[in-house]
This record gives sequence, C-alpha cells and structure tokens, in this order.
Amino acid sequence: MVEYKIEITTGDMIDAGTFDYIYGTLIGTEGESERTALNNIGVDFQTGMTSVYTVKARSSLGKLLLVKVEKEPFFLLPEDEWYCSKIVVTTPEGAVILFPCYRWISRGELVELRGGKAMKVFEEDHPLLIDHREKERTLKRSLYQWAIPDERLPHSSDFKNTSELPAEISYSKSKSMEMLYSKTVIGAELMFKGLYESTDQWEKIEDIKKIFVSKKTTKSEYVAEHWKEDDFYGYQFLNAINPNVIKKCSELPRNFPVTEQMVKPFLEKGSSLKREMQKGNIFLCDFKRLDGLPVKVYNNESLHVTSGFCLFYVNPENKLMPIAIQLYQQPSEENPIFLPSDPETDWLLAKMFIKNADTMQHQSVFHFMSTHLMAEVFAVATFRCFPVIHPLYKLLVSHFRYTLQINTAGRTSIFGREGILSTSSLGQKGIAELVRRSLSELTYSTLCLPENITARGLESIPNFYYRDDGLKLWNIINSFVTAIVEYYYPSDSEVRKDAELQEWISEIFTHAFLGNKASGFPASFNTVKEVIKFITMVIFTVTAQHAAVNNGQFDYYSWTPNGTLLLRKPPPTTKGQSSMKTIMEALPNVGETVSYAAMGWVLSDKYTDMVFLGAYPDERFDEPAPKQMIKEFQAELACFSVAITTRNSQLEVPYTYLDPKQIENSITI
Repeated sequence: MVEYKIEITTGDMIDAGTFDYIYGTLIGTEGESERTALNNIGVDFQTGMTSVYTVKARSSLGKLLLVKVEKEPFFLLPEDEWYCSKIVVTTPEGAVILFPCYRWISRGELVELRGGKAMKVFEEDHPLLIDHREKERTLKRSLYQWAIPDERLPHSSDFKNTSELPAEISYSKSKSMEMLYSKTVIGAELMFKGLYESTDQWEKIEDIKKIFVSKKTTKSEYVAEHWKEDDFYGYQFLNAINPNVIKKCSELPRNFPVTEQMVKPFLEKGSSLKREMQKGNIFLCDFKRLDGLPVKVYNNESLHVTSGFCLFYVNPENKLMPIAIQLYQQPSEENPIFLPSDPETDWLLAKMFIKNADTMQHQSVFHFMSTHLMAEVFAVATFRCFPVIHPLYKLLVSHFRYTLQINTAGRTSIFGREGILSTSSLGQKGIAELVRRSLSELTYSTLCLPENITARGLESIPNFYYRDDGLKLWNIINSFVTAIVEYYYPSDSEVRKDAELQEWISEIFTHAFLGNKASGFPASFNTVKEVIKFITMVIFTVTAQHAAVNNGQFDYYSWTPNGTLLLRKPPPTTKGQSSMKTIMEALPNVGETVSYAAMGWVLSDKYTDMVFLGAYPDERFDEPAPKQMIKEFQAELACFSVAITTRNSQLEVPYTYLDPKQIENSITI
C-alpha cells in the first residue's frame, strides 16, 4: 500500500463549514485510490479550517489526474452546503499538486477537480482529461446561457433573478447582510425625518445638506460648498465621476456660433479664441447623443433634456473654466449662448442642465453600459468557453466575482421600468435609446484608455488626474498581462490553435459588440500581442474604469444641485428671467432627491469582503512563474498607491478613485 496526503481547506466565509461526511478518491494514470472517508479525531471541515488526511492506494497511481470529492449526510442533520477552497495532494514520490476548488458543494454532489499546471486544449494528452474537459464545458454552457432582451443592446446572462445564480458567483452572506444593514440605516433615517417618498419641494437649498447625518465624506461636503464655482465645475469634467466626454476643440461646431466678442472677457488679456485654440487651451463637451430622445412625462408634462454644448478654457492658472453654454444643438433666439457674465442664476441654470445631461449619460452609458454590461458579457463568455484548468480562466475568473449578481439585480432596480434610471428626465425609454445609440458608436479604441486619451486630444491638459493615474494603471496591468500571456502562449501559432480562446473572443464579439466589424473589436485572435491588448482592456474595464465612474457617486451626487438625473422645469430660453426660485422649482422634490442620494451611498459604499486590484486570494496557479508574476504585479500596485497618496497630500481636492487600494478587483456593486 502507498499513502497520499490530502490537505483540504474550507473557506473562511460565513457558514462555509459542514458536519456532513466528506469522501475523497484520487484518480491517476495507473488507477484509483480507495474511496476514503476524510475524518480526523474531532471536528472537521469547519469555517477557515485546513486539515490533512491520508488516502491509501494499493500501488502508485502514476501521474495524478483528478481528485473526486463527495458529500453525504451526517445522520439526520439538515443540509449545509460546504465551501471547499482548495485541496493540496502530496504524492508518495514527493510531488505537491494544487487542486483549486473555490465552490460550494451540496449534499449528494460529486465533484471532480483538475489539478497541476494550467493546460490549453491542444496540450491535453490523456483521454480521461480530454473527456473531463469537454464534460465540464458542456455543463457550464448549459448553466450559463445567453439572453437577448434587446437586439440593439449587449446580450446578458439568462438568469432571471439572483436566486437562480450558482452559489459561488453570488454575494457572500456577509456582503448581503452589510448591504441590507446599509439600506436599513438609510431607510430608517429617511423615514424618521419624513423625507422618504415625500412629494414636497425643497424650501431652501441648504436643507439638502441635512438629508443624512450618518453619512458624509470630506469630498461631499466640499462639493456642497463649491458646486457653484466655475473652476470646480470645470475640474469635475476631468476628475469627478465622468471624465469621458470632454475633448480638445480646434474648431467650433457650425451649430455652436460662439464669437470672439462673447468669450474674449474670459480669456487671457490680449488673446483670442482662435489663438487659444491654436495653443490647445480650448475644450468641448458635446451632448448630441441626447438630441431627439424620448423624454419622461412628469405630472402630465414632457420634461426637457438638453443636448447642447459646453465650451471650456484652460486659463493661465491651469484651471479649466466653462466659458460658453448652448443648451440645444440648433442655435436660435430661444436657444441663446449663455456666458459667465450673464445673470448669476441664468449661468447657474445653464450649468445645471448641462450637468443633468452629463449625469444621465454617465450613469447609463459610461457606467452601466461600458462597464457593467461589458463585464457581464466578458464573464459569461469566460464561464462558458474556458474550463477551470485553462490559464486564462485562472487569470480572469477573479475579475468577475459577483458581477452577475449585481447585474441581474440591476436590470430591474437600475435599468428596469421601475428602476432608478427610469426616474430621470429621459425616463426608461429615453435611457434605453441612449444606450442603443452609444453602443452603435462604441469602438475598441474607446475602451482602450491610451487610444481614448489620444483620440480626444487630452494628452497635455493640466491637472487631469484620471488620465495620469489611468494610464499608469493601464501600463501596470498591461505589463502583468504580458508576462502571464507570453508565459502560456510563447508563439502566435499557439494563439491561433487554441480553439477555446478563439471561441471566447468570438462570443464576446457577437454578444457584447453585436458583430459590428466597424467597431474595430476583434472577432478572432491571430497574435499574442492581440490577446495581451484585449485582456488588458478587459481587466482595466472591470477594475480601474469601473472604480473611476462608480466610487465617487456619493461624493459628487449626494449634493443634488451639483448633478442630478432629474430636472423638473424647462431650461431658460431668454436671459434675465430666472431666480433662485426657478432653480428650486427645477430640482427634484424631496423624495426624489433622497432616493438619488441613497443610491449614491449604496453604490459607493465599502464592504468587508472586498477584494482589491491585484489581490488574488483564490490560489489557482500551481506553477511558480505565474505566482511570482502576481507578486510583482502587487508590488507595482503598492508603489503606485504610495505615489498617489503623496501627490494627493498636495491637492485641495484629492483624486483617489484610481488608487489601487480603492479599486475592487471586479464589479460587485
């Protein structure tokens, strides 16, 4: 008889342990071990526990291929699912082999685990492993299926509600409880103050500061104090939560007839608009995507959505200042160009309507579509196409933790007919059409930050911390991905003959980008370089980019006048007719305001089971090389975090959203 040592680790999350019987069987090229009850003196398989057991075989099993795990009831105790993290087997010959599990196992379930080094499909050389690989993929393709709720939007998983999700991709109990606690605290405070679902209008703008006593941030308080200031308004288009719209302006659109005389007072003395354009100091936000969209009917009247322009100037102090606003695309007497020299409330209203357009586009396009919906397609394709032994599954799976949970819930609570976006000035139909338009215009370059920055002419605009931090992170992620991919794909020919990899990118091209060849997204891979770029984009999108457009929601949106999904009154059509009363009437009512602030709280909150960028707590790689690559990745991120902290200590408004210590490793909220 020969003995194999089996070290089994139970997960450290709530209720991960079990009192059921666990049996193990080892399968090798030369046969199987005895089916062995894994039982030591005392309690086994409790939360966070690692225990070692002995499994015997009549002779050496040869090369170890699979570990079979079974869970059977212990007397009449009720069912308790068991979360097995990993199994490490030491053979009689001294080999130590990792068998990752990281899943919940139910009573009566039989699980066969692959171990050892990551394998691509064409590298398989044993019939048992070839069969196991294909059976796994068949099972996963039946579990993770595509749904097409809208032919002009990215496709989604076929899960109708979160109760249908596999346990290992669902929220942990701790996260669910913490989210429930946050919502309870929010609801209790709003109910106690009589704000919840109130249809009253705000009497004084200062009263909005009193929504939450239990939740404030340094930045949210700064926003409430400085939101009217032009330099802070401009700053937000670079470093708040939607740095995605502004671009360099070298020539004014024909339908935005700003004259030299209009803006000369706001430029450097002796300069001109033409000269400042030549110097690269003029920038533009154009909201033409919103032109002609359906709008929400509110109190039996159609709301107004502006689709115009905001012109910015980088002044000699390197501050980005708004200098002209036109609220609609077509100029007319009823669509004047507003200027900083106009009456204070006229200019403030113009800025608020531009921010209303920006907020709706931010939430629906740059947040929901470009991160959440893209991540869902990336995740489903990964689960469907790659077996757990594939090197790219091992690399990517940690970046899709909880993504299907939040998206399945969000299809109703955020994007659905009764969702929060349906309460915007566009309403549900307008928001949906805006996303459709945006997807049809989406290009590969848009999601690749270095190309995006260059295309928008933003390489040298000062004080653009999203760009600076984002490009650095892109390069750090790219360096890590390059090391991993080149390790497993030493030549282009290996890329071309990996059928699972080709299937993965084909599914993404079809289900995320709807087969749009003009978008520039790849439908197949021919080179290692192409794989590296695409996977860099995937990881950047679901980590850094999501953090940039999500984590500051409470900071910038809890003070509703600074950015709101809803404005209830039409924008000014003539100058000199507005007042503070006009602004108060345009703002959402009390109940609407607090619902937006509450959403910002929940979506930018921190939870104890967060996994941050670069942390891979699930041990999936068995080879020393990728383990070392992960350590080097983590070291680079740590150094970069220190650099951000040092820089931020000198800033009046620190930019923290792309600090690796603030970026989650996947989209979970």
